Amino acid sequence: MNYFERLKTGIDPTPYLDEISSIDGAWDLATGRQDKIPVQREALAIPLRGLRKSAIGDRERRDVHESRWTNSGKPYQKARQFLEDFAAEQNSLLGRAKIVCLPAGKRVYPHIDRGEYYRVRNRYHLVLRSTAGSWMKAGDEEVRMREGELWWFDNDQMHEANNDGDQDRIHIIFDMLPAERAEEVFGKAA
Repeated sequence: MNYFERLKTGIDPTPYLDEISSIDGAWDLATGRQDKIPVQREALAIPLRGLRKSAIGDRERRDVHESRWTNSGKPYQKARQFLEDFAAEQNSLLGRAKIVCLPAGKRVYPHIDRGEYYRVRNRYHLVLRSTAGSWMKAGDEEVRMREGELWWFDNDQMHEANNDGDQDRIHIIFDMLPAERAEEVFGKAA
């Protein structure tokens, strides 16, 4: 496979799912993804890390490299710790991150993540819940990601997702910048 790589298996999703369930209305607190991104209109999200708005200046949002932990992400300490640990393990800098729910029967429509932010980063999915396996396509390749698996995929390819299961599909989706590219992006080494 060229566009997908399963990196880890056997990750226990329970602590992350417990964090989500502990917050009343967790999926209703941030609706930007479904309101502003047409291809994501059927997905719900809890932002953990977002772009640093003060860094936008005259750039398009998709070209803003700077990110920060969100206020809405504070209750998700186990998810945050996982992200920090994995970034350190990969010698990478964390970018944007979110917990995403794709309800049963819903989809993410075909698209390519464009812009300078995405050009230099790697995209990852940690599958927390997916009873039927999370179907995803990138380029001409298709996979079914299973609960407890961590995947890299190439979001520079046309990609889409579909929840053909009968329960919500929940992933932590995040981006990382390899440390060796920090100087290219930020003008200084990480």
